[in-house]
Amino acid sequence: MFNQTDEMPVIRRIAIVGSGLAGLTAAHLLKEQNLTVTVFEKSRGPGGRMATKRVPGGSADIGAQYFTARSPAFIRFLNQHAGEASFGVWQGRFGYQNSAGAWESFPDEKRYVGIPRMTAVTRALSESVDVRVQTRIERLVPSGQQEWTLQDTDGENHGPFDAVIVTAPPAQAQDLFSNSQLPGLAEELREPVRQVQPCWATAAYFPKPLEQPYEGMRCKDDVLYWIANNSSKPGREDTGQWWVLHANPEWSRRHENSSPGEVAEEMIRAFQRVTGSDAQPDDRVPHRWLYAKSTATDTPGFCWFDDHRIGLAGDWLSGGRVEGAFLSASGLAARILADDT
Repeated sequence: MFNQTDEMPVIRRIAIVGSGLAGLTAAHLLKEQNLTVTVFEKSRGPGGRMATKRVPGGSADIGAQYFTARSPAFIRFLNQHAGEASFGVWQGRFGYQNSAGAWESFPDEKRYVGIPRMTAVTRALSESVDVRVQTRIERLVPSGQQEWTLQDTDGENHGPFDAVIVTAPPAQAQDLFSNSQLPGLAEELREPVRQVQPCWATAAYFPKPLEQPYEGMRCKDDVLYWIANNSSKPGREDTGQWWVLHANPEWSRRHENSSPGEVAEEMIRAFQRVTGSDAQPDDRVPHRWLYAKSTATDTPGFCWFDDHRIGLAGDWLSGGRVEGAFLSASGLAARILADDT
């Protein structure tokens, strides 16, 4: 798109599409180096897959259930930019079903959650960043000399910017590149799009606490992959219990277009089968994730297309875990800053 020369102007203004953990991490790291950063988010607020669903009496974490921090830099970043009060350790018991179907305990490891809900982390990170919510970017338009203007679905233009970082899921990034007449970049995402799996989630409310050996359970079931007692997380003050159920990718794909009510009912029946409980929930809130976790194993960490001054970051580029979003964005920010220097 741009003609690469030895006199390429330095990057001073950057647009970031998506305000999940990757987008907000990149925003803070670039802003620290005195770059002007604007984040565009299609939803009403930040969060990405660290999402919370409003439910009667509170909220339930329907996306990422917890995160680990194997890199000390991740915890330092969260303490500095989100604050220690925005997250804490989930002191729950965690188990999984082995190949024979017997339950075993997870290895000991600190598992963190946002407090009082998962979105507390991204909300805190967004407070000191310029985030334009409810702004869905539809295309990137070349503007001036080596600059981009971003056009949203309402026809409004934003910019110009010297570079663009896209942290949306691969399918949405591919659509953006196709709309922007960038077929080469869209083609780069063909395989990553194929590798991203859907996931149906259901939050179920039980007025009386259920007695279970674990607060978090990874299942070996035809329907469910994960079950968690959301009310056991720190900072949740529920009367009764909200449980969050995640269906496995294969079942989710087969039921991708099923009605939410039917999906919730079948997931509840699977919950009863796995836990041995015959309790019926008083309420259930289903949610479909079209783009959940990637199956890719050989991932580059991030992508930077120097000729276009466009970057890609997200957990799907760095192992799929929540911490992977931070590592991906950190790597991309370092790459941009190195060029800038």
